Amino acid sequence: MFAPFRPSVPSVTRSPLGFSLRPFPRTPRRSDHDPLRASVRTALPDLAAALAAVLLVVAAALVGRHLQDNYGNLHVGWPPLYANWGPHAGPGTPAALAVAAAVVAYGPVVAARLQWRALLAAAWGTAMAWTWSLALIDGWHRGIAVRLTTRYEYLQVIDRFHDIPATLRDFTHHILLHSPDHWPPHVAGHPPAATLTFVLLDRIGLGGGGWAGVWCITVGAAAGVAVLVTVRALAGEELARRAAPFLVMAPAAVWMGTSADGYFAAVAAWSVALLALAVTGRPGPRMRAAAFASGLLFGLTCYLSYGLTLFVLVAAGVLLLGRQRARPLPFVVAGAAVVPLAFTLAGFDWWEGYRLLTERYYQGAGGIRPYGYWVWANLACTVFLVGLATAAGLRHTVAALVHRRGSVLTRPDSPGPLAAEARLALLVSAAVLAVLAADLSGMSKAETERIWLPFAMWLLPACAFLSRPRVWLTAQASLALLTNHLLMTGW
Repeated sequence: MFAPFRPSVPSVTRSPLGFSLRPFPRTPRRSDHDPLRASVRTALPDLAAALAAVLLVVAAALVGRHLQDNYGNLHVGWPPLYANWGPHAGPGTPAALAVAAAVVAYGPVVAARLQWRALLAAAWGTAMAWTWSLALIDGWHRGIAVRLTTRYEYLQVIDRFHDIPATLRDFTHHILLHSPDHWPPHVAGHPPAATLTFVLLDRIGLGGGGWAGVWCITVGAAAGVAVLVTVRALAGEELARRAAPFLVMAPAAVWMGTSADGYFAAVAAWSVALLALAVTGRPGPRMRAAAFASGLLFGLTCYLSYGLTLFVLVAAGVLLLGRQRARPLPFVVAGAAVVPLAFTLAGFDWWEGYRLLTERYYQGAGGIRPYGYWVWANLACTVFLVGLATAAGLRHTVAALVHRRGSVLTRPDSPGPLAAEARLALLVSAAVLAVLAADLSGMSKAETERIWLPFAMWLLPACAFLSRPRVWLTAQASLALLTNHLLMTGW
């Protein structure tokens, strides 16, 4: 026989006074079933970081305007940037809008689905399209052809290098302002490899500002590719793919086209990328070749810009993250000795050049610009370079280092996203240290939107930590478009 059906009755507990103590069910909170509200709550810390970056820029603008109007000691037209207010549009405007819309709409999906080598090629091509279109907002003449021909620039002295060995031996005699036929600011402010690049372009028939601009844009756009290669080698392909659209849509492209510092950024970036391949690859000829080429490019980097010796901090971060740290070092050192040895034998003394540059720096605007303002306003300039998305990404970088510090020095092939994120955080942090060292040195007062281009490229991978990439890409593109259309930038 079946037992008769008895409906289950929940147990009831009674109090001594006879009242029912049946527990009331918890009323679900509205946010428990509201994805939008939960998403906003999650995004608030990122928005706070972006707001902090905006407030830094506003403070730098207000304080800078006060100092410039009352004391005239900043020597910039639109503090904190070396620029002047001048709303305008140009032939590059439609192309810039189209590239921005395409990257925002399709960038994350394409970056996730393309084969790796195809992604690298697409990143280079799109970065070139973005930089070219932004530069052409100012038109071909002002935006590209004459950028490197002004009285401050390298192309002013091409004819003085008709005898290259003799010019190199005599180079340091023309750095100081009171020296006879002193060099223009950018020539005096850099080792001779920077100027020599444009001399050699002229010798092979690619002379003039137009070809110099093409060189800087084409080579400079490859910097982002080098960063992708490095992130993949050290932190995994997934994070590299997530970072790709942000490296392509970098607001730094406003100054990449056209500035020799974009070219410097690519040389420095590839020296780091080749080092990353060397310390994560298998021992053999390819590892040795990558290590030697890394050192060769690092030596060239140091003879393109004195300040880029700080890339040794980024290289140190790569070595820490490498699978094999000691094996490639002899080849890196051998490669790094080539360029310094060649210039030294030719008669140029790097240390003497740096000593005289320091003196020249304080003979000019560097001796007038107040350190107390620029030591923090430089960071506001960096916001224009890397955008609000990077400010939010740096918040995640700090969190990853704090909460996952035990995973930082794991092997590059260690499983799990947490280890990969910790490794990426260390790489980005090495670049942050380089920026802070440059800032505190006092040798980068103003114009850091141009000077720090090589370092800025290594802050952008922090955007790989962000959710909702299209929203942040829109912010990045908007910043670049507004900057290029509202300001007449100096570089």
